[in-house]
Amino acid sequence: MPVTDRRVERWLREDVGHHDVTNDVPGETAGRLVAKERGVLAGIEAATAVFEYLGVGVIDAAADGDRIEPGDAVLRVEGDARDVLRAERVAVNLAGHASGVATTTRAAVDRAREVSETVEIAATRKTTPGLRGVEKRAVVAGGGDTHRLDLSHMVMIKDNHVAEMGLEDAVEHFREKASFATKLDVEVEEPADAPRAADAGADIVLLDNMTPDETSEAVELLRAADADALAEASGGITVETVPEYAATGVDVISMGALTHSAPTLDLSFRTG
Repeated sequence: MPVTDRRVERWLREDVGHHDVTNDVPGETAGRLVAKERGVLAGIEAATAVFEYLGVGVIDAAADGDRIEPGDAVLRVEGDARDVLRAERVAVNLAGHASGVATTTRAAVDRAREVSETVEIAATRKTTPGLRGVEKRAVVAGGGDTHRLDLSHMVMIKDNHVAEMGLEDAVEHFREKASFATKLDVEVEEPADAPRAADAGADIVLLDNMTPDETSEAVELLRAADADALAEASGGITVETVPEYAATGVDVISMGALTHSAPTLDLSFRTG
């Protein structure tokens, strides 16, 4: 999901409108994007694209994934003052939001590492429309996994599919339709259904909305069945509860909170 000119134009049109008087400032200027709090940087590619679309030169930039401290200048630009100021708010919003996602992801990964060196922290499709690429890159910058980028990347058999077709029939149905290269992630809500899903042919068994104790039970049942399927925990998991789920032995913890609940990292743009 590249940051295309068309996407940047849409972002700018939303903010600038048709008659921008506010930024009608003459001359040339320089500006810098400055961190106001500690965190993990992301969204710099998107912010850079906004400035460059308007012909503003980016002369220095930190990298996504960098840990930043208050006062750090993470992006420096120079060019026509009007265009610098027109790009400013869109660039700050993108970088601040993405950095918030990256910072939240890094916090979740760090909490997971307290009890497990191998469990993956992954995002979900609970992203902001139009910003999925920015948010998924931010998850990677924070040390997480993107999970599927869209519906075509993996078949996820959820509770509604199972309700309509039954677990085994649903797995068989989608296995026949999917490419040999496409994995099947099957959602279960009871520990006893975990080995059933694996036996039916699931590549990944998603343990949905289970407590840590229930998740542990499901993992034990999968291992006892000698199943090759990965175990994925998901549903209402927060940064605070990550260690409890990481300790259950799951392979993956997927968290919608990485994208839909991450607070924006405070960044400021200053000229002169």
